[in-house]
Amino acid sequence: MIYRLFLIFLFILSPVTLQAKTILIVGDSISAAYAIPVEKGWVSLLEQRLSEQKTVHKVVNASIVGETTFGGVMRLLPLLEKHQPDIVVIELGGNDGLMGADLNDIENNLITMVGMVKETNSDVLLVPMQMPPNYGQKYTQGFASIYQQVAEKANISLTTFIYKDIAEVPDLMMSDGIHPVESAHPIMLENIWPSLSALFVSQSSLRGIR
Repeated sequence: MIYRLFLIFLFILSPVTLQAKTILIVGDSISAAYAIPVEKGWVSLLEQRLSEQKTVHKVVNASIVGETTFGGVMRLLPLLEKHQPDIVVIELGGNDGLMGADLNDIENNLITMVGMVKETNSDVLLVPMQMPPNYGQKYTQGFASIYQQVAEKANISLTTFIYKDIAEVPDLMMSDGIHPVESAHPIMLENIWPSLSALFVSQSSLRGIR
């Protein structure tokens, strides 16, 4: 009888005590919904999906148009302190590459960001980027390898290329050849979703409710 009362007590309290897990997105124009309505961007679509699934997750989009990995390093600590996220999605590096930044600097900045997140015991999800072929084979291949190297060194999750099934489809890219049109953002979410949802499962099984 006492055990049953205890279970009922927990059931009554659970809606009150259950706390939303926070997902922090630190990205550039790709995640800031450049040149389209913000509610149509992949981050807003993620928030909508979580709401429809009635999951207790709060999405904070701290993405800025033109952001670089160096800027991400400078901004990250205050964001971590303010939002205390459970998951941090890092979508940076594209602007560094377009400016021809040193590959070692990009990698070191990403590793620094990952380290800052891991110090807070939060999970990290890294979104890999790629350079257009006109940057030369050596640079494009070296750039692409950065993300795998960071993921392996830091033992973190890596998503599918966010522009998979998008980059080579002219109708899904803006005239600048860099930014996706509105209709591409649902595909971008699908590219991110498997890795992100896997973290939800991992947190539920290993950590419980924080």
